Amino acid sequence: MLDKNGIARRIAQEVQNGQYVNLGIGIPTLVANHIPEGLDVEFQSENGILGMGPFPIEGTEDADLINAGKQTITALPGAVFFDSATSFAMIRGQHVQLTVLGAMEVSANGDIANWKIPGKMVKGMGGAMDLVASAENIVVAMMHTNRAGESKLLSTCSLPLTGVGCVKRVVTNLAVMDIKDGAFHLVERAPGVTVEEIVNATDGALILPDLVPEMSL
Repeated sequence: MLDKNGIARRIAQEVQNGQYVNLGIGIPTLVANHIPEGLDVEFQSENGILGMGPFPIEGTEDADLINAGKQTITALPGAVFFDSATSFAMIRGQHVQLTVLGAMEVSANGDIANWKIPGKMVKGMGGAMDLVASAENIVVAMMHTNRAGESKLLSTCSLPLTGVGCVKRVVTNLAVMDIKDGAFHLVERAPGVTVEEIVNATDGALILPDLVPEMSL
């Protein structure tokens, strides 16, 4: 079973050379820490930066340099800063090749709910709705179950939706799954995790191949 950094390390394998990548709040922000050396990637944050680097070493933080989740970040050589209008023009114009988002629920149809729990205070939608409406390749980073042990991979989302039919791949602490044809398709299992554990933790329709390889991290 993976921890949050393990999920981010596996998602870093999805990033390709030369891509512009948006990292959402939560587990996705950790992906920048695990990009292989020599890979040319530009991380974008919707608050107006292109060229984010890993999180800063403790004691070297710059309080004026933050991502959309108000976390302190680093900027790589050549990074640029711009206003939100320019940032969202980049997103809405489909100039971001990969979007990595966290989620509270994902359905077997590729729907995602990641912004609001009814009855609980919420800061706002943020850039999530623009990202899911515009991105062609969305990978979700999430825990497979909630704190009560209930599946977050469902037939139908119970929480307010952020986007419909937009998620292509989900990476959890248990597995990597593709979403297509109204079902989750198991691609890989986390180290030490059995297929039976994944089946028991998944409420939505799950398609199993004859052989499920273990993730290579």
